[in-house]
Amino acid sequence: MFEPLYSSAEMREAEERYPGYPDTVPELMERAGGAVAEAVSRRYPGARVVAVCGKGSNGGDGRIAAEKLGGRVVGVGEEVPGDADVIVDALFGTGFHGEPRPEAARQIEQINAAGVAVVAVDVPSGVDASTGEVAGAAVQADVTITFHGQKVGLAVAPGRFHAGEVEVAGIGLEPLETEHRLVTREILGLVPRKQDRDNKYSAGAVLVVGGAPGMTGAACLAAEAAFRADAGYVTVCAPKESLPVIEARLLEAVKRPLDEVFEAAERARALALGPGLGRSAESRALVRRLLEETSLPAVVDADALFELEPVEREAATVLTPHAGELGRLLGEESAWVDAHRLEAVRRGAERFGAVCLLKGADTLIAAPGEGLLVRSVSVPALATAGTGDVLTGIVASFLAKGMEPRIATAAAATAHGVAALLAEKPAGMVASDVIAALPRALSE
Repeated sequence: MFEPLYSSAEMREAEERYPGYPDTVPELMERAGGAVAEAVSRRYPGARVVAVCGKGSNGGDGRIAAEKLGGRVVGVGEEVPGDADVIVDALFGTGFHGEPRPEAARQIEQINAAGVAVVAVDVPSGVDASTGEVAGAAVQADVTITFHGQKVGLAVAPGRFHAGEVEVAGIGLEPLETEHRLVTREILGLVPRKQDRDNKYSAGAVLVVGGAPGMTGAACLAAEAAFRADAGYVTVCAPKESLPVIEARLLEAVKRPLDEVFEAAERARALALGPGLGRSAESRALVRRLLEETSLPAVVDADALFELEPVEREAATVLTPHAGELGRLLGEESAWVDAHRLEAVRRGAERFGAVCLLKGADTLIAAPGEGLLVRSVSVPALATAGTGDVLTGIVASFLAKGMEPRIATAAAATAHGVAALLAEKPAGMVASDVIAALPRALSE
């Protein structure tokens, strides 16, 4: 279900556990450099290679690769020649953090401007391997050959957008338990399936609260997604004036006015708060009351996140913001969240005492006192209106089935992504296409 995501410190620990360390460092460097050389020769046969090498062990890996490939080595501060077919970036390794010094930044800019294939050694120079942060100039790699295991900074943006295709090369180190982990499709095996003894309520009863006039589609998408994620019973509570529209759009869901929401909550096993709810003072007060006065696990999204304040509750709470929403919750700009995604999602989880899912190409899931879970699959077609409402419905369905909140959220993000991959079209995919593919995603 999970694969390790290594930080700089964890990679250092893995190396230090290698028998004979530090005397065996040259042996490890020989394997690493050989892995880079093999990957370059396989991907770019006969290419003229220039390796831009720093002074540390990462530079040593690059020098070994250049020697094996018959290429040239460029040291720190030297001009990057313009006659290479492939540039091997070995300036900085996993220990780098912060902003490159001016001479290194100039070399990074030359690498990026060369117009040839770039292969990064372990991590693109300028990317923080432990966080994915990019504080200054950073190499834009076509391929990254990383050693022993995937690094956090290669899976978390903005670093992941500098890595290109990531290839993991073994160098003989033993696996290590890591704080942060990558979520695989196998997590979907934990989602409870309907059993012979189940009825529609025990299979998962979801209450969706939202659907203000003009935004009824959001509540409908969340409700349909909850059903397609295998919930047995879904109710939508919406303003009275919205009910005729929702009635015409949704067949299977029960529809009730907002003033009956607490009565409807008595039959529910999870809440989905916010899809199309609106941002009025009355809506914000309703969200707070539902969180304070019910003992149901709740997923809070969209309008329900607006001006949300922490609420102490025994039941689980899952927040699913995008960068702008999380920025507002933390008092930061969305650009800051985009630049510090790992820190931002952890701050969100700690501030609200909740599971926090930060949306994006790298979906990040944090919970207080827990390591990060990362679902890192690129599906550009998900950049369309309504897909967030679909995710809300899936999370609610899995919470209603009694799944542990952090695992339910990671499984929902996985089901969402797999369904999008199954439904993806060359252009024009809409949120309803993702909903239609959910049963197949879960069955696979």
